[in-house]
Amino acid sequence: MNTIVTTAGRPDEFSLKLAEGTAKELGYLFVSRKKRSIARLQKEYESSVIVAGHERFELYRLGMDQPFFFHPNSAMFRFKRLLNGELDPLIEVAELKEGDTFLDCTLGLASDSLIASFVVGTAGKVLGLEKDVDIACIVKEGLKKFPTNIIELEEVMNRIEVQEADTVAYLRSVPDNAWDIVYIDPMFTAPIEESTNFTRLREVGSNGELTQEWVDEAYRVAKRRVVIKDHFNSPVFKAFHFKQIIRPNTKFHFGYLEKRGIVR
Repeated sequence: MNTIVTTAGRPDEFSLKLAEGTAKELGYLFVSRKKRSIARLQKEYESSVIVAGHERFELYRLGMDQPFFFHPNSAMFRFKRLLNGELDPLIEVAELKEGDTFLDCTLGLASDSLIASFVVGTAGKVLGLEKDVDIACIVKEGLKKFPTNIIELEEVMNRIEVQEADTVAYLRSVPDNAWDIVYIDPMFTAPIEESTNFTRLREVGSNGELTQEWVDEAYRVAKRRVVIKDHFNSPVFKAFHFKQIIRPNTKFHFGYLEKRGIVR
């Protein structure tokens, strides 16, 4: 699928340079807006459209009249609870602590990476992998640009690294025990979150099936645990032998594979 890059409706010099630079970085065609609607650009170029704006980047895939853009969504509430000293189920299951390294194999809107980044702090590292180059661009820019008056949140978002990559290919390329925690949120069964933008992520994302090779490579690369999140009745827990953590009255559960012979 082709993608072009353009500006917001009334671009200034900064917007033009931003859009041109983004197009060059992604290897896409830059198209001057010339007051044309997104629908018209989609039709004329038979392409998806990235709008590079001052405050946020937006992605309109062919057939979409509303954009996909970055927003922390439910992570905002989880983050505020962490600031108040409350616990988060992902952190508990992953046994994540300050200074750890966290590999998010399915970055999406970076909600879980954001929580992990808060916990591991400046001494740790969080890397999110996203196969779709357009989504990787939107989320990477969003983590830099999202407006917030919470200094801690801004710092946490800026620490997250985003890499456009096929997850299994990336895992094959790294050595054993390279990351403390390897995390997978497949989104393959029923939708978990209900925000409008999460629905659009499912529209634009490139979902694949969780495979034995994926799980095996994740287990090899993990130093301590492979953690998965999925719908509570998803078959992946049993199929890949994850220890499922039952969470009453919740739509999703976590599971994990413990690395045998780990040294803490």
